[in-house]
Amino acid sequence: MTQASAQPRVLIFDTTLRDGEQSPGATMTHDEKLEIAGLLDEMGVDIIEAGFPIASEGDFNAVSEIAKRSKNSTICGLARANFKDIDRCWEAVKHARSPRIHTFIGTSPLHRAIPNLDMDQMAERIHETVTHARNLCDNVQWSPMDATRTEHDYLCRTVEIAIKAGASTINIPDTVGYTYPFESAKLIAMLLERVPGADKVIFATHCHNDLGMATANALAAVEAGARQIECTINGLGERAGNTALEEVVMAMRVRNDILPYQTGIDTSKIMNLSRRVSSVSGFAVQFNKAIVGKNAFLHESGIHQDGVLKNVQTFEIMRPEDIGLTATNIAMGKHSGRAALRSKLKELGFDLADNQLNDVFVRFKALADRKKEVYDEDLIALVADEATNDDNDHIQVKRLRVVCGTEGPREAELTLVIGGVETATDATGDGPVDAAFNAVNMLYAHHAKLQLYQVHAVTEGTDAQATVSVRLEEDGRIATGTSADTDTVVASVKAYVHALNRLIQRRQKTAPDSDVKTISYKQ
Repeated sequence: MTQASAQPRVLIFDTTLRDGEQSPGATMTHDEKLEIAGLLDEMGVDIIEAGFPIASEGDFNAVSEIAKRSKNSTICGLARANFKDIDRCWEAVKHARSPRIHTFIGTSPLHRAIPNLDMDQMAERIHETVTHARNLCDNVQWSPMDATRTEHDYLCRTVEIAIKAGASTINIPDTVGYTYPFESAKLIAMLLERVPGADKVIFATHCHNDLGMATANALAAVEAGARQIECTINGLGERAGNTALEEVVMAMRVRNDILPYQTGIDTSKIMNLSRRVSSVSGFAVQFNKAIVGKNAFLHESGIHQDGVLKNVQTFEIMRPEDIGLTATNIAMGKHSGRAALRSKLKELGFDLADNQLNDVFVRFKALADRKKEVYDEDLIALVADEATNDDNDHIQVKRLRVVCGTEGPREAELTLVIGGVETATDATGDGPVDAAFNAVNMLYAHHAKLQLYQVHAVTEGTDAQATVSVRLEEDGRIATGTSADTDTVVASVKAYVHALNRLIQRRQKTAPDSDVKTISYKQ
């Protein structure tokens, strides 16, 4: 028996498609959810929380389709503590090779006041709903929301009830990121010691990063006996986010001497997943983000550079290739062919079908004509931008021309194709981007408010591509659009239109049960 196989197994429960998607503006399309779920499944994630089926028809359809397509992972749906939610959840996950129902209720004094239940009434609700879920599905997970601010005696009581009712996984959420690592460990240890039957179930930890301690709290819980970590790619999630999958997985790998646990994750797929989640969510990864940030393996200090050149281990505790990051960054140019492009994209984690490769190749050649050298980051932005431009989008950018400078007015001449009909206008504004956005608004009237406009250069140099993110809000719906181009104004308009197209999709997929959207289902 190898040392790795003798080590305790920690299950990885990914909630990027549920809790991660609750980040304002991070809502993904149906196809994007299917793509991310497929990548998670391939990477070896044990449980994928695919969504909250009762929230909307769109969420239900996505969870249902992910359940049907899953080859390896257990597919889980979230449900509040009522029969309607649980039934809807089961309908969505039941076709999975391995389905799971995850039901929850807030147990802290603050959360008990929301449904106006006293302790006994809530205990009865937990018994009834977990029993109902268990009658439908063999694999039931139960969570006491805001567990870390729940009285210990009452927490033990409710956990015992859930176990007796048939829950096989008990998740302990630090819903508001309030806990300190030693408290996280003590809480798990206390439950394992005090609750009858605790040794027969798996305890999970679900941490938020409000105080920057989500990863530390999750690992502390594992040391105390938790055997499932709930996490998201890039730490995506509400407020300051969730425990980052890449951080806990690589911490257990790099520091296996003090964290002697194993996971089933193929870490070489981490970087590609990080990039795709960033692209489809519109949430850029900060440059100094642990593991997957752009600067994670860069060294600028002379002392560091000298050390790395002599022995890479002097300043790197893991290899870039361990997370799927290519060690080389060789520029490609206008003379590079399809085979070279396919090889480079495969190296970067993109295995494109022939028709996708052809589309990207045409755009690559156009980019290579405008840039002296096309680097890895340029190609990643190119593929991501290709994925956001759908020929079936209701609104498409046909032509843009802007006039700007120290003397006004700043003007934009814009042609859009809206619902298959070409229409054009010109507009003025405080600057070229403002003028271009005004032109979009004249051609497609809407009430959405611009919440975020963000630009960053993909690579260095004046010929660098600009990646633009735009976040719009309309009647409580939030959508983010992204685009990349060597022309910042062109990228800005495409990102703005991308966000508008996503808002149109939201309107079409809004749930008929409006009460669902007004009730919190955080963890």
